[in-house]
Amino acid sequence: MAESDGSLVPERILELSERLSSVAGAKIGEISSINREAKMLAINALITAARAGEAGRGFAIVSEEFKRISQEIDEVAQALESQVRADLQELSLVGGAILSHLRGQRLADLALNAIEIIDRNLYERTCDVRWWATDSAVVAAVAEPTPEGARHASSRLKVILDAYTVYLDLWICDAAGHVVATGRPQVYPATQGLSVAGAGWFQQAMKTASGDEFVAWDIERAPALNNAPVATYATAIRQDGLSDGKVIGVLGIHFDWKPQAQAVVDGVRLTDEERARSRVLLLDHAGRVLASSDQRGELDETFRLLANAVGMGSYATEQVTVGYALTPGYETYRGLGWYGAITQREPDAASSAASQAA
Repeated sequence: MAESDGSLVPERILELSERLSSVAGAKIGEISSINREAKMLAINALITAARAGEAGRGFAIVSEEFKRISQEIDEVAQALESQVRADLQELSLVGGAILSHLRGQRLADLALNAIEIIDRNLYERTCDVRWWATDSAVVAAVAEPTPEGARHASSRLKVILDAYTVYLDLWICDAAGHVVATGRPQVYPATQGLSVAGAGWFQQAMKTASGDEFVAWDIERAPALNNAPVATYATAIRQDGLSDGKVIGVLGIHFDWKPQAQAVVDGVRLTDEERARSRVLLLDHAGRVLASSDQRGELDETFRLLANAVGMGSYATEQVTVGYALTPGYETYRGLGWYGAITQREPDAASSAASQAA
């Protein structure tokens, strides 16, 4: 296949220009060396002709002509070296620019693909939370709170969690911010009696204007869920489950961020050689590392793109190329200003040679 043919990779442009420069320089050097020997022969012939006197006059004329031709060969060789070297230098510059553009464009495309996968995944979460908030057991748990109703709602949430394994837990909260039912009370006992009244996702969900609206919260660690990183989605629970009903509580669903995000960054289509010198990142709007293929700095490190790096594109700094893409959103999910980004070191000579040999 063309993709696996080492002769078709963009790096071959620079390799061939460097090889051509080396070969041309060597051959021009050989021409100059041979011509120097010819000059010496011409000079020796002139000396011999001078010693021969009148008998050597004709030979002297031939030697002078040979010396003149040798001088012209020198001039041609020098002009050839000057022109070829200049053209090859330009070829190397053009090849380097093309290679940098191709590499950067490819990384940007891969970064866009990664953030699009996240967008589609998180869009589904927005659908889930709006749907489940209308479930009769969820509505009843806050509309007519009783221990039996809470237990029934909890069992209902467990059924959902068993089917949707991407979630750590689902919380039903009353209008005061008390968690009245969860899907995994035995797994996460700290959720019992928990108040989330001060949580941003709860406060914003209480302010939603209709059942069509939702809250998508930034990735953060949830102490009650064993400090696991979660993406929380929330919407208001409304009277009778109606889209325009009175707000009587909030449903918060906690997406298990770590394994899902890791699968995305690990799934970017890089060769093994590229992966060894690349880092795939998901970044929030402030550059906070949400996920990383090397699993370093997640939720702690800030990776700053260049100030003029907006939308989608790439840039090179020192020996590293960075490709990036802003979340385009998906359907009704507009995204949170997140970026996909990939940093890639340039291959060293040894790894490049090994790749070509393979």
